[in-house]
Amino acid sequence: MDQASVASGELISSEPATGAPLWSGPVGDIDDAVARARRAWPGWAAQPHSNRIETVRRFANEVRREHDRLANLIARETGRPLWEARGEVEEVVARVEIAVRGFAERTSHRRLDSALQGSAALRHKPHGVMAVITPASGPASVPAGHIIPALIAGNTVVFKPSERAPATGELLVQCFHRAGISASVVQMVAGGPEQGQQLATHEGIDGVLFTGSAHVGIAINRRLAANPGKLVALELGGNNPIVVWDTPKIADAAVLVVQSAFASSGQRCTSARRLIVKDALADDLIEEVRRLADRLIVGAPFDDPAPFMGPVFDNRTADGLTESFVYLLSNGGRAIKHLVRLDEANPFLSPAIIDVTRMKERPDVELFGPLLQVVVVDDFDAAIAEANATRFGLCAALVGGSPQDYNRFWAQVRAGVINWNRPTTAHSHAAPMGGVGLSGNHRPAAYYAADSCAYPVASAELDQPRAGIGVGLRDT
Repeated sequence: MDQASVASGELISSEPATGAPLWSGPVGDIDDAVARARRAWPGWAAQPHSNRIETVRRFANEVRREHDRLANLIARETGRPLWEARGEVEEVVARVEIAVRGFAERTSHRRLDSALQGSAALRHKPHGVMAVITPASGPASVPAGHIIPALIAGNTVVFKPSERAPATGELLVQCFHRAGISASVVQMVAGGPEQGQQLATHEGIDGVLFTGSAHVGIAINRRLAANPGKLVALELGGNNPIVVWDTPKIADAAVLVVQSAFASSGQRCTSARRLIVKDALADDLIEEVRRLADRLIVGAPFDDPAPFMGPVFDNRTADGLTESFVYLLSNGGRAIKHLVRLDEANPFLSPAIIDVTRMKERPDVELFGPLLQVVVVDDFDAAIAEANATRFGLCAALVGGSPQDYNRFWAQVRAGVINWNRPTTAHSHAAPMGGVGLSGNHRPAAYYAADSCAYPVASAELDQPRAGIGVGLRDT
């Protein structure tokens, strides 16, 4: 059973781990939601900045009160282990103060005195009504990362969560409302791709904050290309490389590879899709990665002992990943660890590893799941070239190597997040988050989210009119 279906004006979502129905509700009325948000915007934008900050801080307190309920809901709705879902709730809380600091730094008000010329002022205005469209990966932290800075800036928000994660989205919005934010200022509309497209292209929307696949992001960008007045911020996926170079710490390197490739069942935009390894290290490293992957527990969110990874989103996703593995195998790939369906009824997959070094043409796609491709190279230039052999540019990591190697890697690899001796998934929300190429449109989120939520207004100001024309006038 797929996790979500939209039929007869109702959305139904199910738990990936069991197939049991979890949430149902009517498909949202986009026109009505946008109209309500437009009516609410002037009042919200007119509130003092300090009031809006205080309100989102109250939201953080509401999330703290709902910690266990929200974590359980995330675990059930995504299939992720409960320990991981708890970490996501803590991340939502942390995003509030990060957004407050980011707004103060990125969009601060400035005034420059200029004696008789008055003063020059820089202020920022909200765009108006923002559409927030997010995926099932990070069903609480990702929308919070968009909604919180949008509200601080003075925007109202119409939020469409993934059709796979409406229950988490609903509880998140309830926390905003209980914090004192009007139900017209932040609204959730349930629905599938059709509703997402309708919301993104609605004439009453002033900006679109989108996180999701490159395929959908490109479609949104094309649809809105003729409307330069509408802000579009795209956080898309990646075909992310992790490069392992000269290091005696093979066991540690293997752990970093496994964390990068298989955490969250490989269903993070920052997950490593490609392992690029020096030929002298390849046999030992690949064997250690395989041994560690064999030990990973795959299970349901509340299993005891706790699993490392849960199911993928739904059976359609599992089938697609299985087909991709077979394609790679049939076109020159060598299986190191096979992709196995662990449950006939539900989308549990084993972590898989395949050596694609001898493939003539490697597909440059984001395989969103626990499937790691291996490429063996003989020198560092080839490793960098292989890392850059993608249209994407979200994350990259170097494991091992010297400081000089890392300097070269950082300078030459094209990505928005570049790590050294850390997983590709390691990222601080107190830093900007975004990529280049098919991974984004140069509007990073996280600490830089304020850039997409307010626009700068420059002013030259005097308290009284004072002017004269010094040249070019006839004598009176």
